[in-house]
Amino acid sequence: MKKALVIQTASIGDVILATPVLEKLHRHYPEAQIDFLVKKGMESLFLGHPFLHEVLIWDKQHHKYLGFDKLMHRVWYEKYDLVVNLQRFFLTGLMTAFSHASMRIGFDKNPLSFCYTKKIPHSISNGIHEVKRNLSLISGITDNEDAMPLIYPSAADLQEVNSLVTGRYYTISPASLWFTKQFTKEKWVEFIQRIPADHKVHLLGSLSDQPLCDYLIRESARAGMKNLAGKLSFLQSAALMRNARMNFTNDSAPMHLASAVNAPVTAIYCSTVPEFGFGPLSDNSHVVQTTERLACRPCGLHGYRSCPEKHFKCASGIKVEQLLPQL
Repeated sequence: MKKALVIQTASIGDVILATPVLEKLHRHYPEAQIDFLVKKGMESLFLGHPFLHEVLIWDKQHHKYLGFDKLMHRVWYEKYDLVVNLQRFFLTGLMTAFSHASMRIGFDKNPLSFCYTKKIPHSISNGIHEVKRNLSLISGITDNEDAMPLIYPSAADLQEVNSLVTGRYYTISPASLWFTKQFTKEKWVEFIQRIPADHKVHLLGSLSDQPLCDYLIRESARAGMKNLAGKLSFLQSAALMRNARMNFTNDSAPMHLASAVNAPVTAIYCSTVPEFGFGPLSDNSHVVQTTERLACRPCGLHGYRSCPEKHFKCASGIKVEQLLPQL
């Protein structure tokens, strides 16, 4: 196998959990050209990557179908030996089917999986981690061994982080794209007030998370907190997390960033559950969730904009004391 393409054009967490496929392919085919197709905005995760040949970018926000058509032609032109499609949606299935690769591998839930040379059953409710699901696609051409998600912050990323922070610190990534996956801001404030005064606290997130982080700084009245939301790249955030005493996150992208650099992480699960297979993978990782049995939990794979039952007990039922052992 000389040329391979891996396709994962979903969100940052999904992209990070696809990286073990890249690692395993490179381990077994070290001389092969390996390309990765991601959606626009994810490409910065792979700046300076040590073995990726090229990151192909699909802009889904602007001229989505025109961009798809160009990528279709590009994939066909490259004449890959192997295309591995980690997604279960029609368009990436179409791209895989018409790639003319001699090996076209993906999950059976893709509507065009009948065009693949090999399709693998996909199930989310069986407790298998997403990494194992992804690796199952290539086990026939590699092996059955595990592989970890990996990204590669550069020396410049580390230097940038070191210029911003000193001493012992924790990071908190308080936000999520989905409200019901997010620990309440009141609980975050209560927790921040319980963190020992001799440790600094740095808040991480995207630009849109800045108001929430400002609220936490204001309401916790803790000196020296830094709102770094929207100020660091993905790789810089990962570099910061790697050297933290502990990183506190929701079931969201920062948890996967921590896993990808084996940083210590404590993940808070509200409306979702680890059994979906998207839990933390760091050596030092912990899951915190309500101890109350709720008939409504989990309420969905991704959560909702608001609690369908109007009580949000899956978050409010988590006690701040459950986080304190990780300090």
